[in-house]
Amino acid sequence: MGVRICKFGGSSVADANQLRKVRAIIDECEERRFIVPSAPGRRAPDDDKVTDLLYRAHEAAIRGDAIDPIFDRIALRYRQIADDLGLDFDLEAALAEVHDRIAAGAGAEYAASRGEYLSALLIASFLDRPFIDAAELVCFDAEGRFLAEETQMRVSSRLADVEAAVIPGFYGARPDGGISTLSRGGSDVSGAIIARGVDADLYENWTDVSGLLMADPRIVDAPDTIAVLTYRELRELAYMGATVLHDEAIFPVREAGIPVHIRNTNDPDAPGTLIRRGAEDAPPTGRITGIAGRKDFTIIALEKTLMNAEIGFGRRVLGVLERHGISWEHIPSGIDTLSIVLKTDGLDDRLESLTAGIEAECQPDSIEIHRGIALIATVGRGMSHVPGTAARLFSALAEAGINIRMIDQGSSELNIIVGVENADFERTVRAIYDRFVTDTAS
Repeated sequence: MGVRICKFGGSSVADANQLRKVRAIIDECEERRFIVPSAPGRRAPDDDKVTDLLYRAHEAAIRGDAIDPIFDRIALRYRQIADDLGLDFDLEAALAEVHDRIAAGAGAEYAASRGEYLSALLIASFLDRPFIDAAELVCFDAEGRFLAEETQMRVSSRLADVEAAVIPGFYGARPDGGISTLSRGGSDVSGAIIARGVDADLYENWTDVSGLLMADPRIVDAPDTIAVLTYRELRELAYMGATVLHDEAIFPVREAGIPVHIRNTNDPDAPGTLIRRGAEDAPPTGRITGIAGRKDFTIIALEKTLMNAEIGFGRRVLGVLERHGISWEHIPSGIDTLSIVLKTDGLDDRLESLTAGIEAECQPDSIEIHRGIALIATVGRGMSHVPGTAARLFSALAEAGINIRMIDQGSSELNIIVGVENADFERTVRAIYDRFVTDTAS
């Protein structure tokens, strides 16, 4: 029998009705042995996530205010779920311990982690599976830094003889037993850690969408779902703003070559999106994998005659950035030109001193600043094998009357990035989608 790890997001465990869907999904396949739940999420747009309430309770305690008005709402969420499911399970001792420790000044990470902890206790009872505390498995050092290899060894050892379990996501423990939380996509990271530790055949990430979409649905009407993509493509799309699953959150399974399947708890029959190490057996179709982008970049464009012959020019430019504590996003270049693409929100008030530093250090013939630039990445593993891909993209933008301010294509030919004015962002995404997806399908 194979092993699947199932991570269920906050929307999937928000109430009793959602948990009934979770149990139906688990019961449908005996390979779904290890369950990693998040804390209950919003039940409606005006609802609060349990984790947000826990942070607010912690903040109230730090101010010296009573936490009961907030904590009573947290306790009510769990009691309602248990009552609606008809569980013969007493959460009161666990709720009281969490309340008392937060009221006594426990740290923010402890407070935030209790959403997953209480959720997993309740779900373990509902599924009649053992509960294993993530504090036994996920290791941090005394300063709260995540210890990846020690964690993987501990997970492998602890779960070697365990047939099935419910393990809360998002947190682990320091050597003194204090709680530390994982950062971005914490529960997704937890699921990936468990998958790698038990050498799973598949990591299923259950959420409230039926996979990754080829474009932002707020820009493109009903975009197609991406059926299969590689980890490299996911990284490109995630960096440019696709947010269903961040590539850093699944680093452990990427390293182990374990496929990830994004599925919809509310539509379990939907095929979802499969992410795997390579897709060499999928022939190029002329279609792209996806389009993603972000607004608000600034470009510093340098020009200097014989720049290519001046040894160390690029190093000096980057040295000025380093001294100002600024990281670059892209550096497209020509024989006598070099452009540095930066996030505008990271510049603060340093742009003037940055350009002055570059001028003093590198003495370019000219420096131009272009603000309000949006970057759009067109990503596809087969792009380099289909002649005319770039021509199709640029002609689509020309026909839409969009002025391209920057072009950047990596040596891997996995994607083409164009820079346009912020005002042209949405039109650019739609023009690319129509040319590569709508026109191809028709």
